[in-house]
Amino acid sequence: MATVRLSTVVLDAHDAHELAGFYRRLLGYEVRAEEPDWVLIGPAPGTDGVALAFETERDYVRPVWPTRNPGDQQVMLHLDIEVDDLADGTARALAEGATLAEHQPQDDVRVLFDPSGHPFCLWTRQLGAPAQ
Repeated sequence: MATVRLSTVVLDAHDAHELAGFYRRLLGYEVRAEEPDWVLIGPAPGTDGVALAFETERDYVRPVWPTRNPGDQQVMLHLDIEVDDLADGTARALAEGATLAEHQPQDDVRVLFDPSGHPFCLWTRQLGAPAQ
């Protein structure tokens, strides 16, 4: 039977290169491939992590989270990013261009938006808690 594994998550954006740069800096990833409207980034060879790709979509519409009105562009996915220190991780994300979501549903998670408006969560592993 063939092996099946998730290798890459692709995010649409107004500017693939801008968004790839944000996540490259935030995650310490490197550019693996790029074209005028598409960029692939990932962890350094020999390290763990899922690659991310970004595609320029001329008619991109920022998602709304939490959804407030029928017809709003809904979030279809979000990224969970583990950090060692929630406050430091949040400060780093904000310094790279993220914005903090007004609504924070959990004390031990920070919801932020990347420059294209995709929500992502920073979280820390609690002692004794299983990995997500």
